[in-house]
Amino acid sequence: MKKFFIELFNDDNSINEKSVVGFLAFIMMVAFAIADIITGYLGQDLVINEFIFNAFVWLVLGSFGIGSVDKWINKNKGEETEEQI
Repeated sequence: MKKFFIELFNDDNSINEKSVVGFLAFIMMVAFAIADIITGYLGQDLVINEFIFNAFVWLVLGSFGIGSVDKWINKNKGEETEEQI
C-alpha cells in the first residue's frame, strides 16, 4: 500500500489519478445508497445534504469524463504520430 501511494504522487507513474478519485467518489455514492436503503428499511430517514451528494456526483462525472477525453485525445495523437512516420 505504501508503494502505491509513493507511485501515485510520482510524476512518472502509470496510475491514472483521475480514475482513482472518480472510483473513490463512486464508492462513497454507493455507500450513501446502501446506508439510505438500510435506514429506510428500519423506518428512519437518512439525512444527507444535497450539495454533498451532488459534489460526489460531479466528482464521478468529471473524473471519468476527463479520463475518457484524455484517453481519446492521447489515442488520436498516437495515430497522428504513426501516420507522420
